[in-house]
Amino acid sequence: MNTALVASPEIGVFRACEAIGLARATFYRRRGRHENETRTTALQRQPPARSLTLAERNKALELLTSERFCDSSPSQVYATLLDQREYLCSISTLYRLLRAAGAVRERRDQLRHPIYSKPELLATEPNQVWSWDITKLLGPAKWTYFYLYVILDIFSRYVVGWMVAHQESAALASQLIAETYGKQGIEPGRLTVHADRGSSMKSKLVAHLLGDLGVTKTHSRPHVSNDNCFSESQFKTMKYRPEFPDRFGSIQDARCFSRGFFHWYNKEHHHSGIALHTPENVHYGLTQVLDEARRQTLLNAFAQHPERFVRKLPEPPLLPAAVWINPSKLTGREPETDPALH
Repeated sequence: MNTALVASPEIGVFRACEAIGLARATFYRRRGRHENETRTTALQRQPPARSLTLAERNKALELLTSERFCDSSPSQVYATLLDQREYLCSISTLYRLLRAAGAVRERRDQLRHPIYSKPELLATEPNQVWSWDITKLLGPAKWTYFYLYVILDIFSRYVVGWMVAHQESAALASQLIAETYGKQGIEPGRLTVHADRGSSMKSKLVAHLLGDLGVTKTHSRPHVSNDNCFSESQFKTMKYRPEFPDRFGSIQDARCFSRGFFHWYNKEHHHSGIALHTPENVHYGLTQVLDEARRQTLLNAFAQHPERFVRKLPEPPLLPAAVWINPSKLTGREPETDPALH
């Protein structure tokens, strides 16, 4: 549509739009767009009178990239030339010329963080994947600590090994892993041990030990606590117990408390992530008999009061067939348990 013809003074906008069936709002909108485009094109064609000429821009850019000033900032160049009674343009214009030439960037070397792959670990039975970590226990005085080492089987949630020491040490961690490996009777090539990126976890001593035992090691990504969620959750369960003290009077106190806690955790604690079984029963394959007894108990309850079970027959919770650390996207499956629930 030629807006100039429609808006001719002889016809008028109203009659012209009415004759061709065009809304006046559409006419004004299109005319405004056309005028804006024309104005923009005119501005692009006509540089401001105060802008530098092409020769001046080339001179300034050549000076900025010269051997004399290639390591100086535009403000330094501007001040140096000004002291020599020479003025090319403003500092902002110097920056603008450099940006247009693609010559502005951070001069200092920037830290480039490596890309860490997400650990994807699957356990379908006990002693396939262990997770281990170290936590601090407050000592009797300020800035004193005891260090609790814990190795956890992620499928059964069974604490297979633990130790309380005065310090965090790769040698102590290696000793605990080796002893626990022997007690559980692990076959070479069957076990994966996962940990975060603490100094003991990444130590060569632990790495060499795991290599000698035929154990695969994996590590969490930096600052991603969910990659070691089972150990983190177990520590939270311990520290939220009502009997957990604010401080331990001695290392013997810490060991005594830990011994009682892990006895309760392994043998008495009905864990929601493993169908309300205890970790010991799952770890040693005792859940099938218990599930049958639970199912029969629920059926007896249904026979006595069927009106209390509206939708279906009562069933005990099922033990997950698999437990993941970061489920693989290729499987399209979500974790069957939430390790944060107890």
